Amino acid sequence: MFKKILIANRGEIAVRVIRSCQEMGVKTVAVFSEADRRSLHVRYADEAYCIGPPPSAESYLRMDKILEVARITKADAIHPGYGFLSENPEFSHLIKKSGLIFIGPSEFSIRTMGNKISARQRMIEAGVPVVPGTKENITDKKQALKATENIGFPVMIKAAAGGGGKGMRLVRKKEEVWEAVQSAKSEALDSFGNDSIYVEKYIDSPHHIEFQILADKHGNVIHLFERECSVQRRHQKIIEETPSPLMTDKLRKEMGRYAVDAAKAVNYEGAGTIEFLVDNDLNYYFLEMNTRLQVEHPVTENVTGIDLVKEQIRIAWGHKLSYRQNELTQNGHSIECRIYAEDSDNNFMPSPGLIKKMTEPKGIGVRVDGYVFEGFEVPVYYDPLISKLITFGKTRTEAINRMKRCLEEYKLGGIKTSLHFLKRIMETPDFVKGKYNTHFIDQNHDFLFNNIVKDDTMENTEDMAAIAALLEYQLNLNHTPENNHSSSRNAWKEFGRKKGVTRL
Repeated sequence: MFKKILIANRGEIAVRVIRSCQEMGVKTVAVFSEADRRSLHVRYADEAYCIGPPPSAESYLRMDKILEVARITKADAIHPGYGFLSENPEFSHLIKKSGLIFIGPSEFSIRTMGNKISARQRMIEAGVPVVPGTKENITDKKQALKATENIGFPVMIKAAAGGGGKGMRLVRKKEEVWEAVQSAKSEALDSFGNDSIYVEKYIDSPHHIEFQILADKHGNVIHLFERECSVQRRHQKIIEETPSPLMTDKLRKEMGRYAVDAAKAVNYEGAGTIEFLVDNDLNYYFLEMNTRLQVEHPVTENVTGIDLVKEQIRIAWGHKLSYRQNELTQNGHSIECRIYAEDSDNNFMPSPGLIKKMTEPKGIGVRVDGYVFEGFEVPVYYDPLISKLITFGKTRTEAINRMKRCLEEYKLGGIKTSLHFLKRIMETPDFVKGKYNTHFIDQNHDFLFNNIVKDDTMENTEDMAAIAALLEYQLNLNHTPENNHSSSRNAWKEFGRKKGVTRL
């Protein structure tokens, strides 16, 4: 087994990988920017090295600096986590060229599946159902108009590279096509350094279903069932669960087989995800492949009992898969909520800042994957995801009720977070019934936003308690008749009651 692994990432995924390495007896090396000097992954790793200023382009995206740290520390392999360089074929190539092992797929697999145009073509050749669309990069207005006319409106203009909803535009009529193409190209170039775009048929009100796959270097490929990822804001997932409420045994078997076929079509190695869109008639279409670990992987770990990071590491070392397809089962139900430092009432705007108070939920069936702590300043430079709250239950109802309890217990003072918004989702009738798709937030807008609880931070509540206690103390010191102060005392009691302070 490897003696030392460098984790080329930050935040909760870096902490997650370090923990699995520790359990395997493998030493770890962390890299960090100046903004993350106090981050937990820096504390937990056996060694840690600063690789640059806060901007990711000057730190976490600097392949040369990361490889230099690997050389200095004599690391055997590099785990990329997700985001940053995890799906960069050049990074995979340079690691191999340096005599190290990349804990992930080959440069060929990343390059083929990282470009959605080439991925679509490869899936068509493999017989995997794909959304109707173009097979080439759209470069001019005439080409764009002809493509949309052939496919039929509405259509999606989509970036060939990247993800996270960037470089995507929904177009419903001919007059909007060219402006949408130009806008998508511009955003794609800024976000991914690649302005290639394509056009595909817009699937109305789909479910976003993904299958986790594992593949070793010996040709063995398995899937670890599905995850439902339809609760999204701005085309980015915020809640995931498994099993999917939509899934039937027949559908699971069919889609799982196609997920395995998709991985085999590009000689895949490691952990990856095959993503599908499923319409209201249960027709399903290949969407894309993520050639890395996914943010939502913990729910799969909960219901299968398999540590996906450990499997990634074993596969990279050359071991055969630890499991056969017929040995895998789904046990219970698991839900993940992504906790963001953002203002849900203000179009989900990021809300970085100092975490003044923090209390994490605990109890049976509860897991928190995070990297922040009380006194940590959430940086402005990176994605606002600060932790993932994952619950497990024997049934979906138990997992939901446990999640509601945990979201109530979870306290993050000093910054705005998505905690109250996520709790409201757990209470939405459509979610409770499992009747939802990718338009869930829009379809339940009034319920989610008109009733949302304002995010009063913990320190404000505690300040009020302190002020109220001090006032009461002062009142007790004064030996004047009680009725002279009754109106003031009652006013403070009422103010404290509204702020959630009960002992006044």
